[in-house]
Amino acid sequence: MAPGSDARRTVAVLFCGVALACAAVAESYAIPADKLDDQKVFWGNPAKFEKPASVDYKAIVTATSEYKSIKQNKIEAGSAKYWILISQASEKAVKAIAAVGKESQYDLIVAKGYLESVGLTVQPTDATNAVLERLQKGT
Repeated sequence: MAPGSDARRTVAVLFCGVALACAAVAESYAIPADKLDDQKVFWGNPAKFEKPASVDYKAIVTATSEYKSIKQNKIEAGSAKYWILISQASEKAVKAIAAVGKESQYDLIVAKGYLESVGLTVQPTDATNAVLERLQKGT
């Protein structure tokens, strides 16, 4: 055996162990295609993700100026004005969610409770407050 070969072998074995440990930590998830609901996926790739977040979509929509206008002006639900403002509120909410997704480490943002409802055991981080802050700054 060449001098130092035991040390190199030990280092190689340790390196392989560390590489395997890192691979185990970065577990990848996917939402099954038959359970995919595009209405509940706001940002990212549901077919492969590692660091998901969830948001309270209703809380985000109700925080928009458009939704507040509906309430302040007592706009009748179902009226044309109501649907225009709700559509604008929803669009603004989704843009704010996407902006948080792009600026954060999250690779998927979904509606709160959605991942659990499709049987995934991953615990998403709640990003609602980050999105609400983003809305206050403007998207």
